[in-house]
Amino acid sequence: MIDRIVACNNNTLDTFILLGFSEGQPIFSMLIALIYTMIIIGNFAVFSIIQVDTHLKTPMYFFLSCLSLLDVCYSTVTLPAMLVNAITGDRRISFHRCFTQLYFFVCFGGSESLLLAAMAYDRYVAICSPLRYHVVMNKTFCLGFVAGCWVCGLLNAVFHTLMTLKLTFCGDYHINHFFCDVLPMLEAACSDIQSSQVLLHVVTLFLAMSPFLLVMNSYIHIISTILKIRSSEGRQKVFSTCSSHLIVVTVFYITAIFNYNGPISGDSFIIVRVSSFLYSIVPPLLNPIIYSLRNKDVKRALKK
Repeated sequence: MIDRIVACNNNTLDTFILLGFSEGQPIFSMLIALIYTMIIIGNFAVFSIIQVDTHLKTPMYFFLSCLSLLDVCYSTVTLPAMLVNAITGDRRISFHRCFTQLYFFVCFGGSESLLLAAMAYDRYVAICSPLRYHVVMNKTFCLGFVAGCWVCGLLNAVFHTLMTLKLTFCGDYHINHFFCDVLPMLEAACSDIQSSQVLLHVVTLFLAMSPFLLVMNSYIHIISTILKIRSSEGRQKVFSTCSSHLIVVTVFYITAIFNYNGPISGDSFIIVRVSSFLYSIVPPLLNPIIYSLRNKDVKRALKK
């Protein structure tokens, strides 16, 4: 399929040009390097602590360890390549690398969307039905939940990649982005993209909007339960934790929904690039802090 795409151009080009980069961006390069380093250190630290400490073998920390590992993979798909492009000023990316990046970015993004919903459900059961928590969130259920997240992410990536491979790319092969993502590649195509747009809307409904509604529903019940706590100190503590979780999750879902249902072209497409940058970097960067490093059990384990 890729050979067919290349053959469409008389110059037989085998690369895309990423328009998100411009020459001489030392500050941008340093920022990417700093963000990626913080993501790797933070998430690997959380993952390692949970694996080593026997007191953290609960469903909540199992989900957190999976999220940490997923965030490392998610950021590694784009940030190292972006760093190289920013440093060298070389904006070219081969067709094979571009579609490989597209596949894994969509795969990890879809898996994270579902995993965050699973974590919200875990907190809902823990706070609203504590007596049933260990019965509902048993090992088999948790493993199945995580496996389902990965399978859905893989299938989502397969569909999007195959649909994008069917498109024809002619002319200058310009991608108006920092990396290969679905919407920028649809903008770069010179063939009919209606089927791909329909797939985008359907997938966004099932992998973004539905999980987001589930998360919101879970936190509404959690907050209503928190308000019934008699101790003002306990109520404030739980509410502070849940509110920080909710803020990061909301940023992820809202920017992801807009990213895959935003404008296909025009001046407002720059907003799509910003939203894509936010939902692919902010959650992996903040998740270790919000979910784990503010947690007293993780702090205790880290001190050990």
